[in-house]
Amino acid sequence: MKLEPWLAYVIGAGLCWGTYVPLIAFGGKELKSRYLAFLCVGVAYFLIAVLFPVVRFALGWEKVPDLKATGLTFATLAGAAGAFGALGVIFASAAAKPDDRIYIAPLIFTLAPLLNTLVSLFWHPTGDHPLHFGLPAQMPGWKLFVGIVLVGAGAGLVLLSKEEAEAAPKPPATTTAPAPAQVPS
Repeated sequence: MKLEPWLAYVIGAGLCWGTYVPLIAFGGKELKSRYLAFLCVGVAYFLIAVLFPVVRFALGWEKVPDLKATGLTFATLAGAAGAFGALGVIFASAAAKPDDRIYIAPLIFTLAPLLNTLVSLFWHPTGDHPLHFGLPAQMPGWKLFVGIVLVGAGAGLVLLSKEEAEAAPKPPATTTAPAPAQVPS
């Protein structure tokens, strides 16, 4: 089986986004400031999302495209959505009890693809009509809808496991004495 380039990029994006929540949570904990950690995210975005394209344009590796107001607006809205999403992670991890933080990422990464799929299914923007909504020209097959139901069921199972974990009695803390040191004979 040949790994298609687009699939390799998907796997890379999944690995990056899948590690984002634990990385930002630990970074904020170590810095003793979630907002300083968020600032570090902004610096990384600047280095990668600003300097990388500028260098590509400056070196002629990429042609400077037409600057259309609609494209600039929606691309900037995408950046704002990403930044607000990252800020949402910061707020969620700050507001959650330590035992609840493990549920943040599964719920975010359940909600995000569901919304993405629904928006993509009904939003069909064009240059002339960027806010064009409607049914797709051809409806997807049944597997998409079963997948959506399964993703929803997965989110429900995550929340159910959270409730079960909170309801389960905590085992008493036990302490064990260290084993006596053995003296060589």
